[in-house]
Amino acid sequence: MDTPKQRPRILIVDESRIVRTQFIQLIRDHYDFREEVDGEGGWQALVIDPSIQLVISALSMSMPVLDGDGLLARLRSSRLARLRQIPVLMIAGDDEAANARARALGASDFIAGGIGASELLARIDSVLRLAQAQNELRENPERDAQHPDTGLPTRQRVEVQAAQAMSYALRHESPVSILIMGFDRFDALRNEHGEDLVKELHKRFASMLATKVRKEDSLGHYSGSDLAVVSPGTPYPACEAFANRLREAFAVANIAVHGKRLNLSVSVGVANTPVDRLNSASSLLTLAAQRLKTAQEAGGNRVVACGDRSSSRQPAPRLGHAIDLIKAGHESAVIPHLLQLGNEVLPFLELLERELKLGLPLAELRKRTRDREH
Repeated sequence: MDTPKQRPRILIVDESRIVRTQFIQLIRDHYDFREEVDGEGGWQALVIDPSIQLVISALSMSMPVLDGDGLLARLRSSRLARLRQIPVLMIAGDDEAANARARALGASDFIAGGIGASELLARIDSVLRLAQAQNELRENPERDAQHPDTGLPTRQRVEVQAAQAMSYALRHESPVSILIMGFDRFDALRNEHGEDLVKELHKRFASMLATKVRKEDSLGHYSGSDLAVVSPGTPYPACEAFANRLREAFAVANIAVHGKRLNLSVSVGVANTPVDRLNSASSLLTLAAQRLKTAQEAGGNRVVACGDRSSSRQPAPRLGHAIDLIKAGHESAVIPHLLQLGNEVLPFLELLERELKLGLPLAELRKRTRDREH
């Protein structure tokens, strides 16, 4: 019979029994726990109990033996790597100087005393995942650090970067956006042109993205041919607009095989906090990946973002992008949107007629446009 998997154990250090009980009530259905009343008791527990994977500690305690700052300082200076690297969530107070001091000492994150269950569990999950990934990277610094085809970071590193961005965002109440993008009809592309060509296309795709992202963004692999961008500080409208620019840039890229241009497109799934109300990096990555799949199943060459319900109709291109599509031989992508684009270009045609007297049939254009709209 299989042995039940042991749940991660969390140490709660606070002199207030009420505070300890509150936190225990919030986590007991998901984690094992141990409680101590001061920093010295917490230190002794950590030394003898290697099953403890995370500490929740009061920032300051009146106990003269060892307060929260002292416990944190002792942990970060320990000779035991297990203790130096253990994640510590500090219960923040109103004293900003004390918060800053704990941050400098190496606090992993800060939580409010009245934090709700869902947010606390999300913070714990995010911090534990980050710690696990960092430990794996420390133990195997060269293993899977870069993808062999593109040289970009692997998914493991992307998850670390996403967790770091999320941890910072939660502390500073700033947004994080994640984009996951991939080729449409990837299997058909590989079956038609072969694995070597697909790898080359993947390298070109990665190279193009590397020139588009900001220096503070993180670009890497998510799964298969799908790539991920972790964009800290980017609010929702901006990340969706950026995703559409990436999609449009690839749609008009001149990629040819044996002199024949390939008809390629990519789709993008976008997730953002706080819009999507998620507090863990893994949840945000998963949601963006699900939205990518939705976009591809709806026909591809589209972005599915926060609150979107993908339709069977492709999004209308911007006028400049429509012209690029026509030049690139993709008139079929423009034809379904001619009415909308025609209405956008009419003011320009009216100006041409007024200034150059070309004799353009503007009245007939307006009439036919109205008839088609009705």
